[in-house]
Amino acid sequence: MKESASCVSFRQRLKDKKRIVVKIGSSSLQHPETGDLDYTKLDVLVRELCDMRNKGKDVALVTSGAIAVGRKAVHLKDSCQPGERTIAEKQACAAIGQARLMMIYQKIFAEYNQVAAQILMTKNTIVDNLNRYNAHNTFSELFKLGVVPIVNENDTVATYEIEFGDNDSLSAIVAALVEADLLILLSDIDGLYTDDPRKNKDAEFIQVVEELSSELMEMGKPSTGSNVGTGGMNTKLVAAKIATSSNIDMVIANSKDIKALHRILDGQDIGTLFVGNQNTYFDLPEFVEKMHS
Repeated sequence: MKESASCVSFRQRLKDKKRIVVKIGSSSLQHPETGDLDYTKLDVLVRELCDMRNKGKDVALVTSGAIAVGRKAVHLKDSCQPGERTIAEKQACAAIGQARLMMIYQKIFAEYNQVAAQILMTKNTIVDNLNRYNAHNTFSELFKLGVVPIVNENDTVATYEIEFGDNDSLSAIVAALVEADLLILLSDIDGLYTDDPRKNKDAEFIQVVEELSSELMEMGKPSTGSNVGTGGMNTKLVAAKIATSSNIDMVIANSKDIKALHRILDGQDIGTLFVGNQNTYFDLPEFVEKMHS
């Protein structure tokens, strides 16, 4: 499918983005054969983010994987179906895995002469006015210092967030909070299709979404091809709703090729691009409150 001139224009403007939030999912960080961390992918991811920083861009990373890393550390089998783990068990795994995951990120970022910081968020970070104000100031100061914030849900103390959707929505919330101008979701899918391409060979790939209509929102499926992450296309479309309503462009791309990050920023036709809408009013705290009501 060939892009129209207007679609090409939307892609080209990605070259000028200054503040970028990148989200990577659990399944994208692990070897499918063992569930152990894929250090090659992690290294390439960090190198791409550091190169963005070297170009003078502000960068934040929203990362999943803490629960999975913790589960492997204490040798819990990952054969359980979704919902079989207790909340307490997930929180314990998150407490273990979050520290391990951050230690790995810190080490790799340091190899490329960059500083990373950890930020753990909950629902109240957004819905409480003072908390939201303080979080915004913290991000702003980190960007001024040239630091890369690494964000995750605070799964060790909150239960809302574990059921939130593989950090898709969280990454869009972070993008809105920090006033980013681009959100990139790296996942195990190429982007948005008219139907599930694994079940329907005639499903068509959608390259650019200029308006997120109710019909498109209904196309989201409450499932995913991975048993590691918890988010399907429905959570990605919710993220697109948050991002585009906050006038933030969003791209969904396949994490099989992490190097796609710099090609996206070069304006290349990769993944599905959701175009930000500057003519909408969006109340972020109210939206987050409704998500959990």
